[in-house]
Amino acid sequence: MIKLVVSGALGRMGQRIISLGEADGGFTLVGALERKDHPQLGEKTAGVEVTSDPECIGLCDCIIEFTSPEATIAHLDYTVAKNKAIVIGTTGLNQTQAVYIRQASEKIPIVCAPNMSVGVNLLFRLLGDAAKILKGYSVSVSEAHHIHKKDAPSGTAKKIAEIINAQGFDIKIENIEAVREDEIVGDHRIVFESDVDKIELFHHAKTRDIFVQGALVAAKWIVGKPAGLYSMSDVLFGAET
Repeated sequence: MIKLVVSGALGRMGQRIISLGEADGGFTLVGALERKDHPQLGEKTAGVEVTSDPECIGLCDCIIEFTSPEATIAHLDYTVAKNKAIVIGTTGLNQTQAVYIRQASEKIPIVCAPNMSVGVNLLFRLLGDAAKILKGYSVSVSEAHHIHKKDAPSGTAKKIAEIINAQGFDIKIENIEAVREDEIVGDHRIVFESDVDKIELFHHAKTRDIFVQGALVAAKWIVGKPAGLYSMSDVLFGAET
């Protein structure tokens, strides 16, 4: 049984992590973290008192973060101090914060991914193969998310560009089309086009549960691993890929 701390426990993602973790049967919630000014501090969720004190990280095997970059980095310090594993699904991390996470991974095991979805990470793998073969094609990337999402383009779209650019393309971040509309969970479309054909790869997220399910898979995988920075590709396909 994996002892879990959920950061942002009363948010939409936090509540689904707690609910699906409970249903899974392989997790027990030992900590529910929220920001210091949250009006429900002291109340209980799934039988655990909601707190802003990151000392609760010391009780867990793994903490799952789907919060702000600032909260994630603050909690990372405690995670390192307590020598625990962490799964980071937080988006909008800047370069300095990304370097900080990499440095922390020298001491603890970390899974950090811009998108925890199993389907999206399969898409990443397919894109790498496509970009190797489709030399000379033009390529475009577009994404759409709900109006509450702060970063644009999404971390997933940036990762898509990174994967394709590694094969000799030159997708500029500013050329990625980003739509913020209604309550779209997450759409990503990649189009390769030549004079003779067009190839499209598209992923549509129906529910945020896909990110939660991926995070729980990652939490099961990371506990007991040696220190290091791991991706969802490592989790799903093996650390050698």
